[in-house]
Amino acid sequence: MSPAITTLHLTSLDHPGILPYRTLRRQADHIRDGIFVAEGERVVRRLLASPIETVSLLLTPQYIERISRDISLAQGTTITVYTADKTLLESIVGFHAHQGIMAVGRVPGSPSPHTLPQPHLFVAMDGLTQSENVGVMVRSAAAFGASAVIAGETSCSPYLRRAVRNSMGTVFRLPVIHVSTLVSFLESLRKNYSTRILAADAHAGSLPAGSDMTGNICVVLGSEDNGISREVRAVCDDTVTIPMSTGTDSLNVATACAVLLYEARRQRET
Repeated sequence: MSPAITTLHLTSLDHPGILPYRTLRRQADHIRDGIFVAEGERVVRRLLASPIETVSLLLTPQYIERISRDISLAQGTTITVYTADKTLLESIVGFHAHQGIMAVGRVPGSPSPHTLPQPHLFVAMDGLTQSENVGVMVRSAAAFGASAVIAGETSCSPYLRRAVRNSMGTVFRLPVIHVSTLVSFLESLRKNYSTRILAADAHAGSLPAGSDMTGNICVVLGSEDNGISREVRAVCDDTVTIPMSTGTDSLNVATACAVLLYEARRQRET
């Protein structure tokens, strides 16, 4: 059933409905309210085409006709479409880079592992605080067929504004599991699903020759600076690394994630 759509043209930015767009740097408020901001035409279109609820849109009038059909097919009982002239909207910090169109969506609940197909391939994030990296990791996870991304309590959410943008909207199709204690969640995966927990480590193990990445697998990647915490590493079953040429000791965490998931997909398809 199509959502009920209300269109309001704004002559000022004082309307309370557009507060989320005016507080793009107050990410904690968005997390508290269970919402996220999508920016740019491609990402907004992917939100509208996804199972995730769209709350509102903020755009210049030129977009109304271009995406009216997308809005009519979006999830949500009611969607408010705010329009305003470009000069007014550009007073929102960074709006010029958003191509004149943004949207607010509702963060979906975290699925339970038993609702996801098996054998599963999970990517767990421990201490990842750079949302740009998280967004790229989500995009790689979607590209290589991961079952879900697990955001530990010390990692930023894949629904932060920059993470959503860097995921190019793939986060709308990939399940995200937010956990309050990553250690306990990993232990429950092992106990209840016989999941092997693999710690990504730049200095241990050998990925192509020594690591079976078939079956129920969870690959854990650590922070950009310090890697995986001791507590999380203690519950991992094995470590994997990516062989590199002499003189290169590590990769960016998002790049490493893509390489590991590619190898996992290669093994699972073989």
